[in-house]
Order: sequence, then structure tokens, then C-alpha cells
Amino acid sequence: MKIADILSPECVISDINATQKKDILEELARPVAQEHNLDLNELVGVLQAREKLGSTGIGEGVAIPHGKMGDLKTVAAAIARSSKGLSFDAIDGKPCHIFFMLVAPSNSASQHLKALARASMLLKDPALRKKIMEVRTSGEMYHLIVDYDSRLDE
Repeated sequence: MKIADILSPECVISDINATQKKDILEELARPVAQEHNLDLNELVGVLQAREKLGSTGIGEGVAIPHGKMGDLKTVAAAIARSSKGLSFDAIDGKPCHIFFMLVAPSNSASQHLKALARASMLLKDPALRKKIMEVRTSGEMYHLIVDYDSRLDE
């Protein structure tokens, strides 16, 4: 699975405005809900329910909120960046700067896990995280991630 298959340029937020966890989830979910014709409140509810099981803040400034929805036909993603860092109950106790949201159809366990693994593998790279923080626009961030991801399998 390639990131370009699940992430569109419209779902990249170069500077997230939200400061609270629920608002962060809503800001990430909004472009995905619009693009895939999903109910925004339902999507945010799915993400919040997953957060109640344990934070998706995986450390090193990264959070990968995720969930499953029945109305969805394919895996979808959004990414956002916060230059100042936001509290997201990360496992290392540090603020999160990069938020990569994934949502998958309810009946697609393997697709969901593949997307999570791919996002996690990408964002474990300190060089990529540094470059994500340095680019200026959402377009630059989109191309950086897609280009980096395309080279992983070479």
C-alpha cells in the first residue's frame, strides 16, 4: 500500500489550528469526511472511541489516530503538522508535532493494519520528521511524504 493511494493533497494541513485533542481530531477528520462523503461527527466519534482505548500518540512527536467506519469504501488518510507541538497524551509524555490520521472500512482489517504499519514505518524516520517540520506549505508536505514513501520499496 502506497501513501499516495490513501492521502490526497486536500487532506494535508501544514499548520493545525486546534489545541485540544477533540478539536485536533475534528480538524484532521474534516477534509477526509468531505472528500469521502462521511458524517464528520461520526468520524470524530470513531477516532475518540479509539483514543479512549489508549492514546495513539506513539512518541517522538508523532500521533497516528485511527479507526474504522462502515460507510467508507477505502482507506483514507490526513496529515497535519503543529510547529509548536500539542498535548496528545503521547506514550513518551512529549507534545506531538505530526498527526497522521487513518480511517478504514469496518470490514478491512488487513488494509487497516497495512496502512498503520506504513504510516508508522515512515514516521519513525527522524530525517523525514525533520523535513516535514521544515517544509513551508501543505503542497510541499504532500510531495515530500509521497516521494519519500515511493522510495521505500526501491
